Amino acid sequence: QGNKNNQTTKLKSTQKMAKINCLADVCMVPVGTGSASISDYVAKIEQKIRESPLKSTLHSAGTTIEGPWDEVMGLIGDLHEMCHELGLVRVHTDIRIGTRVDKSQTAQDKVDVVLKKIGADA
Repeated sequence: QGNKNNQTTKLKSTQKMAKINCLADVCMVPVGTGSASISDYVAKIEQKIRESPLKSTLHSAGTTIEGPWDEVMGLIGDLHEMCHELGLVRVHTDIRIGTRVDKSQTAQDKVDVVLKKIGADA
């Protein structure tokens, strides 16, 4: 097992993360809190997201984070570390990621296009 850990460390030190821009829809759920309500944890997670330089949009089922892939993934890792530092033993995260290379498009741009097509005010 010691050799496996050394290999993992070696991969991490030489691994390069992508710089492509992405939109990541993130929903983090602490497991085993003893309560059905997780809003206190969600508030702490959202505060840390807002302290980052990345653009984000809170919605009813998570947060959309926009930016370079490596920065978005780094932030998600930081969020997990923060949750564990808060005493959570387990955190479950669902992530949906979209990338596009033909043009720059924000999460709001995507919403506006659909609203325009259905004749709603943006």
